[in-house]
Amino acid sequence: MVFKPRSKRNRERIVINNTEHEKVPSSIKVSANLHTNIHQLHKLFDKPGDLKTRTLTFGDTAIEGTVVFFEGIVDPIAIQQSVLNNLETAKNYPDNHQELFQFIYQKYIAINDVQTVQSFDDLTQKLLSGFTIIFIDGVKEALMIQTIGGEFRAIEEPITETLIRGPRSGFVENLETNLALIRRRAKDPNLRFQTYTVGARSNTQIVVAYIKDIMHPEVLQEVNRRLETIDIDAVPESGYVEEWIEDSFLSPFPQILNTERPDKAISALMQGKFVIIVEGTPFVLIAPINFSTVLQSPEDYYERWTIGSLLRLLRYAAAFIALFLPAIYVALISIQPALLPTDLVFSIAGSREGVPFPAIIEALLMVITMELLQEAGARLPQTIGQTVGIVGGLVIGEAAVQAGIVSPIMVIVIAITAISTFAIPSYSVAIAFRIVRFAFIFAAGIFGLYGIILIYIMINIHFVNLKSFGIPYSSSFAPFFYSSDWNDVVLRAPLQTGKKRPEFTSTIDDISLNDKGETE
Repeated sequence: MVFKPRSKRNRERIVINNTEHEKVPSSIKVSANLHTNIHQLHKLFDKPGDLKTRTLTFGDTAIEGTVVFFEGIVDPIAIQQSVLNNLETAKNYPDNHQELFQFIYQKYIAINDVQTVQSFDDLTQKLLSGFTIIFIDGVKEALMIQTIGGEFRAIEEPITETLIRGPRSGFVENLETNLALIRRRAKDPNLRFQTYTVGARSNTQIVVAYIKDIMHPEVLQEVNRRLETIDIDAVPESGYVEEWIEDSFLSPFPQILNTERPDKAISALMQGKFVIIVEGTPFVLIAPINFSTVLQSPEDYYERWTIGSLLRLLRYAAAFIALFLPAIYVALISIQPALLPTDLVFSIAGSREGVPFPAIIEALLMVITMELLQEAGARLPQTIGQTVGIVGGLVIGEAAVQAGIVSPIMVIVIAITAISTFAIPSYSVAIAFRIVRFAFIFAAGIFGLYGIILIYIMINIHFVNLKSFGIPYSSSFAPFFYSSDWNDVVLRAPLQTGKKRPEFTSTIDDISLNDKGETE
């Protein structure tokens, strides 16, 4: 198979087996001849088996029409009851072709969304999206009827973001259902949906949701600019959009949050952020964000503020342990054991007796083993994955200790590190921590605690330079926003005290609680 070199925008001529084929131009106009239009469709799609056509004659006239749709992506009941039944039982059809077209358009299609089209460009995109097309002989237009349907996954509890207390509904792969989930929870007339079509071949719909009188207009302009630059063949998942529009694709830390939870998306909208819903995936994107956002959970607000604050403090502690614990162990054992109490040093030295590897090799072996177990458990079916993770960790850890490859205290350190990683609510952030952990271990094995401090300084420099749609990633720490931002950073203050929206999002309407005594 030989392909002729061609640019990204020139896809009309293709060479296959040294034979040149012409792609049917999508800009061709709808013909007045019915059979020509059907021939063009068959030529464009190469007569697929799921392209269904139904030709009928309108009443006593000799005028023919054809109903066209793709099986599997349409609602067959709507086509039968609201289109075909009405066309077959209708009477008094006009004999004039154009009058007949207007007659059907205005009176005999019992569906709200009916449009006329004159170009195959719009026609084919709608047809592939689940619309039904009606051609009428002698008319240079066609009717497009919204009959999107097919099989979709029902609304279920999110798998990746389980909560003890909170709503049980999650986003699904159907775009209309996801928009309805947002609309039901945010009954605000200022809620806006902007639709984009991306993917030169997939024609995937993307919807940006925001609240007009809250979100800063400059952030919206930047979102629109970045989405309009997307130029790829297909967008099968929101991760493609995230990587394309984020500020720094080289950073291990996500600058856009993904979620399956409608309640989390609604909370973000109320804070002056925007939400991107991508057709075909239950994961929606939330931006702009900062570092404190990724360590927050919706459950912080569903429990009393004291419980929410305690849970958040535990998450910060878990983040510290997940990043630093293996590196601190390596540094203290290899480079600076004098910093430990004497009894503890003797205890660790006794447990490491007979271990043939230095502490850094020992730590790397266990961390890599833990990463393999986590990845295997995530890829296997849920019941088997949990068994592999628990049994595999116990068996491998015990076998490694018995064989004298690692010390018992190293197994304890790695186990605590793994548990702390699971306490981080965002999977993307947990992966970033797992990546940075290796840098800390290497630095600790070479320079000790000084190496850990050096890497920590480098990460802080990266944080203060990293942005999420122009918003500093390190806010509200640097730049420091005291006001209401610190009511919801490390601790979760009572709801009654949070009368303003976060300052780092620069919202238009910054009043969160409508206290008339203060706002008037």
